[in-house]
Amino acid sequence: MLPRGRPRALGAAALLLLLLLLGFLLFGGDLGCERREPGGRAGAPGCFPGPLMPRVPPDGRLRRAAALDGDPGAGPGDHNRSDCGPQPPPPPKCERRRGAAADLGVPPQLLHVAIVCAGHNSSRDVITLVKSMLFYRKNPLHLHLVTDAVARNILETLFHTWMVPAVRVSFYHADQLKPQVSWIPNKHYSGLYGLMKLVLPSALPAELARVIVLDTDVTFASDISELWALFAHFSDTQAIGLVENQSDWYLGNLWKNHRPWPALGRGFNTGVILLRLDRLRQAGWEQMWRLTARRELLSLPATSLADQDIFNAVIKEHPGLVQRLPCVWNVQLSDHTLAERCYSEASDLKVIHWNSPKKLRVKNKHVEFFRNFYLTFLEYDGNLLRRELFVCPSQPPPGAEQLQQALAQLDEEDPCFEFRQQQLTVHRVHVTFLPHEPPPPRPHDVTLVAQLSMDRTWPTMWCTVRGPYTPSTSFATWPWPRPSRLTSSSVTLTSCLPILSTTTSGRPGPASTAAPPVVVPTRRIRASIEQLGLGSRRKAALVVPAFETLRYRFSFPHSKVELLALLDAGTLYTFRYHEWPRGHAPTDYARWREAQAPYRVQWAANYEPYVVVPRDCPRYDPRFVGFGWNKVAHIVELDAQEYELLVLPEAFTIHLPHAPSLDISRFRSSPTYRDCLQALKDEFHQDLSRHHGAAALKYLPALQQPQSPARG
Repeated sequence: MLPRGRPRALGAAALLLLLLLLGFLLFGGDLGCERREPGGRAGAPGCFPGPLMPRVPPDGRLRRAAALDGDPGAGPGDHNRSDCGPQPPPPPKCERRRGAAADLGVPPQLLHVAIVCAGHNSSRDVITLVKSMLFYRKNPLHLHLVTDAVARNILETLFHTWMVPAVRVSFYHADQLKPQVSWIPNKHYSGLYGLMKLVLPSALPAELARVIVLDTDVTFASDISELWALFAHFSDTQAIGLVENQSDWYLGNLWKNHRPWPALGRGFNTGVILLRLDRLRQAGWEQMWRLTARRELLSLPATSLADQDIFNAVIKEHPGLVQRLPCVWNVQLSDHTLAERCYSEASDLKVIHWNSPKKLRVKNKHVEFFRNFYLTFLEYDGNLLRRELFVCPSQPPPGAEQLQQALAQLDEEDPCFEFRQQQLTVHRVHVTFLPHEPPPPRPHDVTLVAQLSMDRTWPTMWCTVRGPYTPSTSFATWPWPRPSRLTSSSVTLTSCLPILSTTTSGRPGPASTAAPPVVVPTRRIRASIEQLGLGSRRKAALVVPAFETLRYRFSFPHSKVELLALLDAGTLYTFRYHEWPRGHAPTDYARWREAQAPYRVQWAANYEPYVVVPRDCPRYDPRFVGFGWNKVAHIVELDAQEYELLVLPEAFTIHLPHAPSLDISRFRSSPTYRDCLQALKDEFHQDLSRHHGAAALKYLPALQQPQSPARG
């Protein structure tokens, strides 16, 4: 017999358990969504567990809605819901390859991605897209890039220097595809390039059966293999996977007399597409879209949304081609978007699409959240993505294996390890960062080349350069202010845009500690080159006399007469005369004041002038990274190779004041830094002796002299 009160306690406990179970079912969601496998991964494949994301601000909480208002057929089982449902497992990932599959050498699933990219701006955008893909991906990727000449030059160099494992890149000439779409009038800002996704089935290799097609203005918030897995949803006839358009554009009710292209219901957005290329080819895709476009253009003047209009017109006529994708795979951020109805929280998001000409300035309830997410990848250090995929054998990028072997031979206990590591580091290089129109080439053109940090890219300095200017700036990612924002917000800078701009990613290399000089005018340098008859056979380095000012607000002289007046007034000084006179003393400033023609000077220890040299001159020695001896070593090499040092009588450079660099601070404060620099100088002289024999003895006393830590 139970003690008194025991039945009541058991009844109360049972009631409490029942209430907890009902509360969980009402507020906790599907049990399948909460089931976890060992390791914390969601057990139900349809739940799409999200990666770590920024917390949504309390005043802009994301709310849930199953479907867009007014969607045809929207209901409890609508296709655009992001809740749990039967989903196919993602393709085999490298880290899951265990047991028999790994023993048999079964290759991991290679995912193919196609992107159309043209021009400088799109080339910058596509890098942010690629960084977001690489951050989450667990499979090898093959990028198929349809590019113009500008984008190919940029991206080919970038991927070659990036050296990302398990990433292949193939390029396709956009110019060869233009005739196939140039007959279509298009009002969209993307121009002809916005129509080229239509010809991908014929442009991509015939053996390629499936591909994910992306716009350059999308950002991934999850593993792309989950998107690839949606190919398994296709029926035997479906060939195109698309997310429904998240605005009323194709409903034709945005304004009076709005007449969009025909579409199925709300239509589809083509920023993210899954293409079964094999089925499209079999169905006669090329003839299909051409006939549809010609027919619609009889009554419509042009496409408004480029390829998207034609895709929708074809789908309207052939609805069996399309497989609807969950809306979270293309969250569209246009001004009139209804995208917020397809996600409830940050972890729902898969792909964010900035499909408005306003881009980051678009009006949206959660735009601050999306903008911060995008800027995270814009500013993310791409070097951190040079990571191997676990248990994922892949062919290393060209040169990567030799580089890794050389790095492995370094002794991490060596006090100079950082210096030696930097000698071998291959930086990601982004050439021609800013749009430019190169002028027609002229004989004896002179380009100013400067490697500098972002805090020294002054618009006033850019505007004083008379001729081509190639600044090369080093940073791990875009610092503040970002170069793109500088060009868009500064009237001065955009009106004085340099002819060529180069950015590199990584630590500053040789000559990076030199402040940006101002050279005026390069036409007089060209005149001196012509006067001296400097052809390909005469080896000469033209010395540009250097001066400095201690004033931050300074009006630049435009002639030698103006400069001498400022020099006499004490506004200008000869460069480093009070701290390191031996660096420029051989230029002979007294002689330069009266000079009417170039004159020759002799090399002297620690001489480090700014020089104009032909493109085939000796390069800077890569071992001198950071502060110290980069220019000195270069002048030594020029002299050793019997280059004449000729001082220009009319050109000059002015050093502007700036905060001390990190490396000069280390040089001044660290004996180890100075000892390492001396060790590098000794190694430099040994190499000099091997190349030039006894002639290198001339430079031995200079190499043994300590360098003044007072220099800045």
